[in-house]
Amino acid sequence: MAEKAKIAVLISGRGSNMAALLYAAKSSDCPYEIVLVASNDPEAPGLTLAQAEGVPTFSHPHKGLARAAHDEIMHEAIADSGAEYVVLAGYMRILSDGFVRKWADHMLNIHPSLLPKYKGLDTYQRAIDAGDRIAGCSVHLVTAELDDGPVLAQTEVAILPDDDADRLASRILIAEHQLYPAAVAKYVTREADPEWILTQIRKRALALPETHERPSFGAPGWRVGSEKTGKYFAYFARSHHGEANIALLVKTTGLDEQAALLEADPDLYYAPKFYGKSGWIAIRLDQGKTDWDHIAEQLYKSWSLVAPKRLTKMIRIANEF
Repeated sequence: MAEKAKIAVLISGRGSNMAALLYAAKSSDCPYEIVLVASNDPEAPGLTLAQAEGVPTFSHPHKGLARAAHDEIMHEAIADSGAEYVVLAGYMRILSDGFVRKWADHMLNIHPSLLPKYKGLDTYQRAIDAGDRIAGCSVHLVTAELDDGPVLAQTEVAILPDDDADRLASRILIAEHQLYPAAVAKYVTREADPEWILTQIRKRALALPETHERPSFGAPGWRVGSEKTGKYFAYFARSHHGEANIALLVKTTGLDEQAALLEADPDLYYAPKFYGKSGWIAIRLDQGKTDWDHIAEQLYKSWSLVAPKRLTKMIRIANEF
């Protein structure tokens, strides 16, 4: 089994969602492990539970500290734990922009409404007062704006005719305990999902000037230039041409550069069967921790080898300024 993703869970109270995550993590096939439970309240009951279950804990009160100063203390504790993701589970603090930036795309939260409806507090009563028939909960990425990050998963919960806020909240909490572990598990394994990988490549390839996508021999490919005369600079390979790997195929300057890359990192690069003799290189994308800045760089290099000179000259001039 692949190495488990390491997550830190932040709580402020009893930590029932933390407990749901913790017990889900005990399953042998769970793709994450909890390496820290941390709180802004040293008396938070959830810390006691985490300690009893053998999970390391950390706490530091926020009173008397500027928000950014307290967030930096929490960040250092999380980083020291080796966590790769931060999962908020009833953490009753608005986080500073600096903290959010440090954990961008690696911090999740659960919110008791069907976002974008009812951001903030009193979500249960607001749904009842609005006459809604359905409420629920959402898992989303954390961004600088409160409850505004991209939604990853949701569960609907029916509002019954005699519901008050407490009764509705109790059922939504059950839904949260089921939704959150599943959503976290899916998110931390996203880099093994071929469709997610393809989306990442597509976004970067099509960001280059005058590019378009066109399949080639059943595989997604990207070209620069017109639909009629454009030239391919990248392909997405997924079990293609008899190869089991998921990879990005890009051009190199020739067989010498291809050989140098293969020698430098044979675990990352390989010569693709169909294109290898032409100097193309395959970059593996199925190892779980892709360096997407490197992928963007390789896409640009490949693009520049076939792009019209007017385009490469335009980019070169733009970079000079």
